[in-house]
Amino acid sequence: MLRIVIAEDAVLLRAGLAELLALGGHRVVAAVGDARALVAAVDAERPDIVVTDVRMPPDHTDEGLRAALTLRERHPGLPVLVLSQYVATPYATGLLAAAGAQPAGLGYLLKDRVGDVADFLDALRRVAAGETVIDPEVVRVLLRARSADRPLARLTPREREVLALMAEGLNNQAIAGRLCITEASVVKHCGNIFTKLDLDPTEGNRRVLAVLAHLRAE
Repeated sequence: MLRIVIAEDAVLLRAGLAELLALGGHRVVAAVGDARALVAAVDAERPDIVVTDVRMPPDHTDEGLRAALTLRERHPGLPVLVLSQYVATPYATGLLAAAGAQPAGLGYLLKDRVGDVADFLDALRRVAAGETVIDPEVVRVLLRARSADRPLARLTPREREVLALMAEGLNNQAIAGRLCITEASVVKHCGNIFTKLDLDPTEGNRRVLAVLAHLRAE
C-alpha cells in the first residue's frame, strides 16, 4: 500500500483518482486543488508518492510542475507522477532536466492513460519503486521532433524502436518481449544506440534520462 498525495483542480477527476487508487489498495492521505496546498500537504504527510496535474490555479499554466520541482528539492527521493491533458514536451523536458541528477522515481503521463486502470496503477507502482515512466506518446513526439537531427539520424528503424521503448522505461527483457526478438538482440541494439549517440550504457533511470537528455538537446 502506498501513501499518496493527489493534486488536481478538477473536483470530479480528483475524486475519481482517489477512488481508483483506493480500489487499487492504496491510501490517499491528501487530495488538494492547487499547488500551494500540494506543497503543504506533502510537508505535512510525507507521502510515498505524489500524483499531480501540470496545470493548476491560479494561472493554470505550469503551477503543478513547478510545485513538483520544489518538492523534489525539498524532499530528495520523493517519487512524483505528473499528469498532463495533452503532449506538452516543454513541461516533460523541464521536469526531466531538473530531476536528472536524482535517483527518485519520476513519471510523466497523459491523463488519457488513467482510463486504462491496470496500466496507470502499474506506472504508479514503477515510479514509486524509483523507475522513470514516460508516456509513449510523449516519447513518439520527442523522437519525431529530433528525427532529422544528428546523431539521431544515424539510427536504424529497429534501433529507433528500441530507443523509444528504452525511453518509456522498459528493461531489455521487456523490450525483447514487446518487439518479439531475443534479449541478446536487444543488448546488441542498445550497444549500437549508445555508440551512435555517444551515451554511457548505464542501467536504470540514468540510462533513460540520458536518452531523453539527448532527444531534447538543441
